[in-house]
Amino acid sequence: MADNTTRSSSESHSTSVTAPTLELKPLKNVMPIVPAQQVDSSSCPPSGETTPDLPASPDGHVHDNDESGVENITKKHAGRIREDPVGFVVQTAAFYQGTGWRSYSNYVGTRILYEGFSATFKERILASKKVNDLVKAMAKKQLDALIKQKQDAHEAEKAANVGKKNFKPKAFPMKPEDIEARRKALEAELVAVAKTNIDKLVCDMNSMKFIRFFAFLINNILVRMYHQGIHIKESEFLELRRVAEYCAEKKYSMVILPCHKSHIDYLVISYIFFRMGLALPHIAAGDNLDMPIVGKALKGAGAFFIRRSWADDQLYTNIVQEYVQELLEGGYNLECFIEGTRSRTGKLLAPKLGVLKIIMDAMLSNRIQDCYIVPISIGYDKVIETETYINELLGIPKEKESLWGVITNSRLLQLKMGRIDVRFAKPYSLRNFMNQEIERRDIINERENTNNAAKAQLLKALGYKVLADINSVSVVMPTALVGTVILTLRGRGVGRNELIRRVDWLKKEILSKGGRVANFSGMETGEVVDRALGVLKDLVACQKNLLEPVFYAVKRFELSFYRNQLIHLFIHEAIVAVTMYTRIKIGGAKSTQFISRTELLNEVTFMSRLLKTDFIYNPGDIESNLEHTLEYLKKSNVIEIDEHGNVGLSDAERAIGRENYDFYCFLLWPFVETYWLAAVSLYTLIPARQATVDGTEPQLHWIEERVFMEKTQMFGKTLYYQGDLSYFESVNMETLKNGFSRLADYGILVVKKPTNAKERTKVALHPDFMPNRGADGHVLASGALWDLVEHIGMFRREGKNRRDNATVSSRVLRFAEVVANAPAPVKKGALSRAKSSDDESDSSGHGYHDNEMTRSQGSGRHRKYTKITSTRRAVLTMGLTLISVVAIMGIVGCQASRLLRRR
Repeated sequence: MADNTTRSSSESHSTSVTAPTLELKPLKNVMPIVPAQQVDSSSCPPSGETTPDLPASPDGHVHDNDESGVENITKKHAGRIREDPVGFVVQTAAFYQGTGWRSYSNYVGTRILYEGFSATFKERILASKKVNDLVKAMAKKQLDALIKQKQDAHEAEKAANVGKKNFKPKAFPMKPEDIEARRKALEAELVAVAKTNIDKLVCDMNSMKFIRFFAFLINNILVRMYHQGIHIKESEFLELRRVAEYCAEKKYSMVILPCHKSHIDYLVISYIFFRMGLALPHIAAGDNLDMPIVGKALKGAGAFFIRRSWADDQLYTNIVQEYVQELLEGGYNLECFIEGTRSRTGKLLAPKLGVLKIIMDAMLSNRIQDCYIVPISIGYDKVIETETYINELLGIPKEKESLWGVITNSRLLQLKMGRIDVRFAKPYSLRNFMNQEIERRDIINERENTNNAAKAQLLKALGYKVLADINSVSVVMPTALVGTVILTLRGRGVGRNELIRRVDWLKKEILSKGGRVANFSGMETGEVVDRALGVLKDLVACQKNLLEPVFYAVKRFELSFYRNQLIHLFIHEAIVAVTMYTRIKIGGAKSTQFISRTELLNEVTFMSRLLKTDFIYNPGDIESNLEHTLEYLKKSNVIEIDEHGNVGLSDAERAIGRENYDFYCFLLWPFVETYWLAAVSLYTLIPARQATVDGTEPQLHWIEERVFMEKTQMFGKTLYYQGDLSYFESVNMETLKNGFSRLADYGILVVKKPTNAKERTKVALHPDFMPNRGADGHVLASGALWDLVEHIGMFRREGKNRRDNATVSSRVLRFAEVVANAPAPVKKGALSRAKSSDDESDSSGHGYHDNEMTRSQGSGRHRKYTKITSTRRAVLTMGLTLISVVAIMGIVGCQASRLLRRR
């Protein structure tokens, strides 16, 4: 995002190196800081709760993972008219009359939802000094360019007619009055453009009646789809409400920062705020949701649509910045998704800091005194978009959203997809956070040469803190427990009793790590497992007519979405486990399978740095985290450490078939495979002949990034079906992009960004890593690049087709050469999806295939309904529901009329 935010003159001209260049220190003395943990009782009513002493988990950190006091806020809401017709009619009447909380008349926060609300913002933005100054500057720039163009043409004409007797030079082509008229015309054109952008941007929260109706609509959609309810933790919400009351008194904004797994997230947060009496947030949403009718409804509920890319449009950038800062200045709640887009893999993505940068700039310029950051975790038993996520990760083009697609998929409302769990991290003052970070980073700031560099550090620290806060309160759902167990066991499937036993073990491990597990409300584990299997019935199949039911994954790729939701809890143990595997897979005597502490630290450091884009690690350096991890694994009887400090598997772990150790390895192996694929795919960037400049310096062989990604995925699929890749999910686009990003950080992959809209991002292999060719012209498995490939390959899962390194290297490099010389692959949409089996072979090389083509032939009607885009599923069937609501209102009215006539 371009940095076009207005700064104070002292900030913009501060370039001193001897003093801290980021002028934030005065902020901590401007006003008293009142963190959320110390909210003044005179400003916010006491919650009546005391903070308990929290136990420390084995990793040395203190966590509050008590899931008692969880309430289902939709428990008594009838959403299905056929199941409870009386309750549904009563609820409809309650919404229509606005009784109780449905009136939404006493919400906490700055006033919204009145006629002319959006018009006021539009007028303020258009009349703001920032926008007007930019309009004048842009008009002047265009006018100067026009004057210069005409002047150059005038001078060229004079030069061309020098010496001609009849030629009389004309006066200067533009008179002062013409210049002034043109300036006004240009400014008027820019103002018109600005007005159009503002009209499209600003939300339309003008009607209380619409919000009540919209709440009724969303209430019925959510309770129908997620039939087990929306669950929140009462103590967390009470704290949030106390902070909301304090912010309302001080006219501060709450910045709501949820994780983003589904389009349903928009509806869930707004519904909870409506239901619990907090001012609805203004929601920063992508303009892909600005569809006819649906987009207007979302804008009426607080959404404002932002372009996906707008850094190159200076006017639009300033309008967005002005709008966000106007909201902050007025104390309105603001919601944006910290990841920027929905996570297609199930785990948190790296933070996108665009909106946070605007907020921080408002703080730096003292335009606002403070605001409160509210990280939120949203967990689903089942995410409705996972099927389309898999298609997108495999590179299948995303279908364009349309209202017709939404209306024709009313079947979604008949599904029962479990429950939603929402957890609120402790809100905190942004001003307080900035002061603490500036003080902690004071020495770093003194070395900085520009304000932007120091500010970027602060912004990045905020982004990753929010992610860590979300992880700290995220709840592991029953479907994630079951899906993870199924994907981390050797063999084809698992019996019901074994599945229940491992779910119990996993739950215990999560709690010991300070994580949270959804409250089972006193249910037996077997019942919880059965309910989770019911929700996952499309992903997990059951083989009956055996001694006991055996469950196995039929869509491993899709099921991995749920496994990835808890991987952050065990990432340190998983890295240690795959590092130890470099010795364990060699076999032999027990003593030969131990790894020295020095080697372990070196390899853990290598793997941690390689994967740092994909995962969030605990605070502290690698060495201290390694010590905590080893201590935890030792207490869990997974490893033992001999008198020399060497680390190996314990006898107790070997006695149980190393099932716990394997669990950690299976969590990380798919990511290791992806990074190995990213490294080996660089061989597809090697040209047929190495070109040089002036006969000495190698010339970079540029390839479009998009083409390179498509070739890499085709390369990966080939390796998977040939047996050289264990996990089909390893060809997913998101993790591959992170792998390429790390290779670019290492200087192995060179990236050339486009300089204009017509160009595309291109990539090339750095000459220092260009491999040599043998006498036969084929690429040799040697050199710096192959050393990296083999280094990553050390951590990969062993397979029967990968034990002969010479055979593997020749086969892989042969395929890479074929891909390098092949044209860009052609996408075939549904055909590619139908053929994309995502099975994982077990240790014997056999496994269940996700035979979608066979299944689709046997169930054509099912395929018709399941081919739904993610956005269609998210916004659901608003068109049909509107018609249904009108019909229901008519039925209620008729019944009331009959009762009156009888009386």
